[in-house]
Amino acid sequence: MSARAQEALRAAVERLRAVGVPDPARDARLLLAEALGIAPGRLTLQLPDPLAPDAASAFERMIAARAARQPVAQILGRRLFWGRAFAVTPDVLDPRPETETLIAAALDAPFRRVLDLGTGSGAILLTLLAERPVATGMGCDLSAAALAVARENAQALGLGSRATLCRSDWFSSVRGSFDLIVSNPPYIAAPELAQLAPEPRDWEPRMALVPAGNDGSGLGAYRAILAGLGPHLAPRGRLVVEIGAAQGRAVAALFLARGLAQVRVLRDLDGRDRVVCGLRA
Repeated sequence: MSARAQEALRAAVERLRAVGVPDPARDARLLLAEALGIAPGRLTLQLPDPLAPDAASAFERMIAARAARQPVAQILGRRLFWGRAFAVTPDVLDPRPETETLIAAALDAPFRRVLDLGTGSGAILLTLLAERPVATGMGCDLSAAALAVARENAQALGLGSRATLCRSDWFSSVRGSFDLIVSNPPYIAAPELAQLAPEPRDWEPRMALVPAGNDGSGLGAYRAILAGLGPHLAPRGRLVVEIGAAQGRAVAALFLARGLAQVRVLRDLDGRDRVVCGLRA
């Protein structure tokens, strides 16, 4: 006789807890709902029922992946961000809730043309375009594999005609100017990589986490962005970037040294410094 869904769920929670998964009950419920092909909110209704063999097999595969600390978004192949589903693979960063602080800051003023540097899955660029139907934008990334994910997301959201995606080392392939430039660049200092949770450390692309030519500060990407800003940020244009929680003062100082005005450090919902924004005066 097949085990009931609630018994499989209970065993999965204990298995994930044993390997240190931070919220094993939440993750196990999401994965069981996926295995059953139902919305997570309907799972409770299914728990007393026997778990069909195909669902049990799919659930086992997903729990084994999560026990190896693969992120849930990669296992599901998608992540909900600003109310929209984005495809996620190991070639891109998992769009995180704290990055929505950057979206809120970017939407705080009008824009018609936006550039997203290091676009990854395209979650930032495509969210901004979806929220501003008259805007157009460009997303750049050095990773061809990441750009393929971004293209998939652009097509799925019906934004392919307004989003240009190109392979570029920061501004190397960028032409023209923009009234909004955004970026969630790599900002982890190399010595800090070992301290990260296994999910980003082992499963997300290193080039999206650690700046190239890292000098130990994690600030290399911000310096590269600011150095190339001149021809591409329009007068009165805004630069909005995500930062590490301890980098607010240092990145704000870089903005000011570059001559940007109205420089602000914004906090996320957990009260941590998360975004720096400035205006080209």
